[in-house]
Amino acid sequence: MMLPIIHLPGLIDYQDGLRLQERALAAILDGSGGDVVYLLEHQPVYTIGRLRDQSSLRVAAALPHPVVATNRGGQATYHGPGQLVGYPILDLTPRGQDLRLHLRTLEDALIRACAVFGVDAQRRENLTGVWVAGRKLASIGVGVQKWVSMHGFALNVAHECLPPFHAITPCGLNGVIMTSLEAETGQPIPIADAVTALAHELRCI
Repeated sequence: MMLPIIHLPGLIDYQDGLRLQERALAAILDGSGGDVVYLLEHQPVYTIGRLRDQSSLRVAAALPHPVVATNRGGQATYHGPGQLVGYPILDLTPRGQDLRLHLRTLEDALIRACAVFGVDAQRRENLTGVWVAGRKLASIGVGVQKWVSMHGFALNVAHECLPPFHAITPCGLNGVIMTSLEAETGQPIPIADAVTALAHELRCI
């Protein structure tokens, strides 16, 4: 059975996206719903996992956009226009209850989708995400409740999503350079094209 992929147009408030995930997760747990993947763009926001060390935000009060502490793993990141965010809400029990496998599966889908645009994306050992020659193209951070996944990935599509990363230490990695499909290809990539490529790769995960 093909995994439902739902693209939400426009810019979605982060809290609205979080509530959407929570409802889908609750539906899987109570048996009233099934697996689903949401693809969307967020209104500008910085997020961070609920960690004691939040130094990756640098000076949080000086950031140009709101900051939300959320229930995913990982350090600070940015979401905003020009970046395609994916929220796979999946029952991981029939998938082996293997969180590492879930992360690798998301990486593989992103890598294949990037290849559609001629971008040779890869993994980096011990660093979750998708990279191009040491530059970070996509970030992944997930949460799991009773073996149902939430949160997911963020693929940088357009150049416009990159400047806000300069105000933080993305994913807590000093010196990391963030890149985008547009930067790597030298041409604009419509979000709709990225949605089509990712949806194709995610349908059978």
